[in-house]
Amino acid sequence: MRTVQQNQKIKEIRQEQIRRAALKQFASKGYYAARIKDIADAADMAQGLMYHYYPSKEAIFIDLVEDALDKLNEACLYTADLDVPSDEKIRRMLAEIFKTIEGNERFRQTCCLIAQSENSVLLPDQARRTLEEKRKMPYRSMARIMKQGQAEGSIAEGDPHDLAVLFWTSINGLAIYRATRSDAGPLPDSRLLAAMFLKHNERI
Repeated sequence: MRTVQQNQKIKEIRQEQIRRAALKQFASKGYYAARIKDIADAADMAQGLMYHYYPSKEAIFIDLVEDALDKLNEACLYTADLDVPSDEKIRRMLAEIFKTIEGNERFRQTCCLIAQSENSVLLPDQARRTLEEKRKMPYRSMARIMKQGQAEGSIAEGDPHDLAVLFWTSINGLAIYRATRSDAGPLPDSRLLAAMFLKHNERI
């Protein structure tokens, strides 16, 4: 007989199988076109067994988006709280994000998923409100960094929230472009994006 710990480990492994399969389906087909059967097949799992872990396609989608947003928000808060000048925070963030976009397919797929969640009107009201609040957090963290940089004299003038919107929509656009274009080459030099925000951009 398996122990509680063994059962929990099996559950975690199977949930991760489902998440990976669902992420690919949602990213390539979109939320509405992806079928629960396609996800089960891609996870190499019987559809009935999959319902033991997730009651619906909607539940998988919400779990994926929440998990992605939680990780993104954690990274953003960590960077915003670093005891370094804001221009250094932006350089570090851009270097890490560009490296991740280039080398991590799951991150690119996740960016597609987050973009889809903004238009998923069929999600339950509570889930939609939760996701909307979590989507705001990276913008708030970046606005803090922009405001700090303006006080330090290293960041371009403008409303900090507007600069944060410009930053994240540019990042999301690059990730989605890289995820959806088979002919997409290397990303542009990250200094091009940094130059939109930093008054002095000699290095990344």
